[in-house]
Amino acid sequence: MDNLRSNINYIAVEGVIGAGKTTLAEMLASRLNAKLILEKFEVNPFLKKFYSNPQEYAFRTQIFFLLERYTQLIQLHQKELFESYIVSDYIFEKDKIFAYMNLSDEELNIYEKVAETLEKNIITPDLVIYLQSSTERLIKNIRQRNREIERDITENYIENLNEAYNYFFSRYKSSHVIIVNCDEIDFVNNSSDFDNLFNEIFSPDLPAVKYYNPALRKTAQ
Repeated sequence: MDNLRSNINYIAVEGVIGAGKTTLAEMLASRLNAKLILEKFEVNPFLKKFYSNPQEYAFRTQIFFLLERYTQLIQLHQKELFESYIVSDYIFEKDKIFAYMNLSDEELNIYEKVAETLEKNIITPDLVIYLQSSTERLIKNIRQRNREIERDITENYIENLNEAYNYFFSRYKSSHVIIVNCDEIDFVNNSSDFDNLFNEIFSPDLPAVKYYNPALRKTAQ
């Protein structure tokens, strides 16, 4: 671990539902012996109801997530970032993607006032790994893991969410970003896929935005 980049201590993994962000975060934390922060989506009492009736439950779902994420991340202190690695499976700003997509104008006005106050106190990651996948791959992953809370998610919702995520990260500038094409990568079952991705994360001279397509790497080999 001594030869890893010293300026990358806080890593966040992001992606649409089903992209594999929690799994990758867990694998990175294990490799780095890092503090792991996982989103507790299952504690949101409105989430399943939201997937069944978005219009009715969007605001309650969103405010709960906003406050839950704030409660988790506000516990991070700058001192920790110099003492050890931290890996999370979300960034605080991602909350806005869902808010802008699901809330009415009146609800969004209230949401923005609360979010603007809270985000001033949140530490920004050094690096965000955005797992970019096709809608087809995301739907396949969601169906395979078969979580009860996700059974009412529609393909149309995932497609719209995927577009919103791509738009968000095409303009994201708060941290270094690695955008990973995940359609032809299996970092869970293929150790070389994970090793290659890990090496990309800690490669020297990391640019502000880096695009990593494992399929092109394999072709070159």
